[in-house]
Amino acid sequence: MSELITAELVDLDLSATTKDAAARSLAERMVAAHRVTDLDGFLADVAAREAQMPTGLDGGIGIPHCRSEHVNAPTLAFGRSGAGIDFGAADGPADLIFLIAAPAGADDDHLTILSGLARRLMDPEFTAALRAGTDPRAVAALIRGEEPPEEPEQVQVETGKQEQVGTGKETAGGTEATESVPFRIVAVTSCPTGIAHTYMAAESLAAAGRAAGVEVTVETQGSGGFKKLDPAVVAAADAVIWAHDVEVREKARFRGKPLVDVGVKAGINRPAELIAEARRKAERGEIATATDTDKASGSGDGDGSGSGADHAHFGIRLRTYLMSGVSYMVPFVAAGGLLIALSFAIGGYEIASAKSVADHFVWGEADSWAALLNQIGSAAFGFLVPVLAGYIAYGMADRPALVPGFVGGAIALTVNAGFLGGLVAGLLAGAVVMAVQRVPVHATLRGIMPVLVIPLIASAVVGFLMFIVVGKPIASLQNALTDWLNGLSGSNAVILGVVLGLMMCFDMGGPLNKVAYAFAVGGLADPTPGSLKVMAAVMAAGMVPPLAMALATTVRRRLFTKTERENGRAAWVLGASFITEGAIPFAAADPLRVIPSVMAGGAVTGALSMAFGATLRAPHGGVFVVPLIGEPFLYLLAIAAGTLVATALVVLLKGARRTAPKAAGDAGADGSRVTVAA
Repeated sequence: MSELITAELVDLDLSATTKDAAARSLAERMVAAHRVTDLDGFLADVAAREAQMPTGLDGGIGIPHCRSEHVNAPTLAFGRSGAGIDFGAADGPADLIFLIAAPAGADDDHLTILSGLARRLMDPEFTAALRAGTDPRAVAALIRGEEPPEEPEQVQVETGKQEQVGTGKETAGGTEATESVPFRIVAVTSCPTGIAHTYMAAESLAAAGRAAGVEVTVETQGSGGFKKLDPAVVAAADAVIWAHDVEVREKARFRGKPLVDVGVKAGINRPAELIAEARRKAERGEIATATDTDKASGSGDGDGSGSGADHAHFGIRLRTYLMSGVSYMVPFVAAGGLLIALSFAIGGYEIASAKSVADHFVWGEADSWAALLNQIGSAAFGFLVPVLAGYIAYGMADRPALVPGFVGGAIALTVNAGFLGGLVAGLLAGAVVMAVQRVPVHATLRGIMPVLVIPLIASAVVGFLMFIVVGKPIASLQNALTDWLNGLSGSNAVILGVVLGLMMCFDMGGPLNKVAYAFAVGGLADPTPGSLKVMAAVMAAGMVPPLAMALATTVRRRLFTKTERENGRAAWVLGASFITEGAIPFAAADPLRVIPSVMAGGAVTGALSMAFGATLRAPHGGVFVVPLIGEPFLYLLAIAAGTLVATALVVLLKGARRTAPKAAGDAGADGSRVTVAA
């Protein structure tokens, strides 16, 4: 820990009153220590992480943290607030603030040290010492671990390692077995960043296990990778706890056990309740089936107030499956689409019909290079539907479903079922694999089931269904949809543009945004005039939120904090590049005013783009692919109109608040502002 925190990175009198201002104050110390290279870029990454899930913990602790390319060395800064700062914890403001900065490629050793700190925050004596400290050097030393914990029996969990808490009696000769076998639980903890919450949940569960006389073994699936629990330990376990906000890896290991599935914060805040619930399920004989372990998402309500396996609604699970496929498909879309767009810019649209460059390529001809880029991009685009289907199936039933999913997606292309066929093929493959996994088999066959039997049977079933049963009806539906898109005109096109614009701007990179985007790029696999209009409307609407926030922070600076004004400068570039997520920090800080405003602007832009008949052949690129846009002037006019509408609304809504005599956003160096809600 010695290189991670020094006295210069400790502020025992943190004057900030908001979480953004606190992060800025501590980050400035990191910049002064030459640990952070770009203050604004780093704070934007911190805000994006905070938008995923609040980082406040019960007990007066805030741990804003992120991985960032603007961090050149793993760093920890500590601030102590007298007034308290709201980081979203259920029990109120935080007075102990830890800002954790990890490089994008942080090594396992540093992550191990950072996770060690996260676990120590569960120790009341450690936090009490932090509150009592008066010397920054002594506090830095305490955080570095130079004063060892008072409880020698506490077992540390290293990154990617396991923690086992026994209930035997310690003797001079080792551990003496108890008279009865203790209740055994295996647990998995994970969070989106994998730096803090993952390990705090592990320590919290371990401590609760010790107090309850329960043997707990924890697998931390953090950023530095993970080491699987010993199969023998899993087999001997009486119950399973998942405290996670990202998908548990290799879920099939835990089938046949009572399962408690919650968010990672529940593992931190109420571990004793989870252990008690696991025992109740074991006593009632509630066994997790293949469906239970596959449908569990853990994302739930953020603090995991309920069991995902018990309460996850079908619609939520379906969305999770579809988003799994879309997330893996997007890199193929970006790479293939931009290569095709670049080929059009060099050689014109007719380059799509050029002969194969494997037989006809001339080094000195621009058309040959354009044809090369086009054919590489087309090859990448050829994977869109199989990848979509394969990873929808993977999200449902893990690795055994990949083969039937990819096979079903390829067949969807063969029978001209297109994007819709890929969706159906993925869902069919996942469902078939889950059904096969329910069939009891002899122990001698279990080893070959995931790698041979399940892929074989499921691929045959999915292939039959796609070729013989559902493929042609879906192809007919796809053709009807294509004809409808091609025939869009007047009010029908405008209404579709409004809907797509609203979806793109509601959650700014979330599920609805991804659904609209996937609908648009799916049409590019076999482009038609209608599908090109849809792609244009989707990209135009997606550019509005960050551009509107950038403009609003420029024309009415006094309505925004210092941090927001600085984020606004970056939002110009993000919006122009079609990175809708650039508006997330603004939406997270003021969702009731920002989100409706940008949705209205996106709806206007989507409607105008469709009304103008603008078309787009590239799936990404923002203003940088304007040469590939049909009706480029009108297209840019649509974006400008939506941006102005969103800007006007957000300024109007923010200005409607009655402010204190001190102007909003002018509150001093910490970037805080004083406002009175209207």
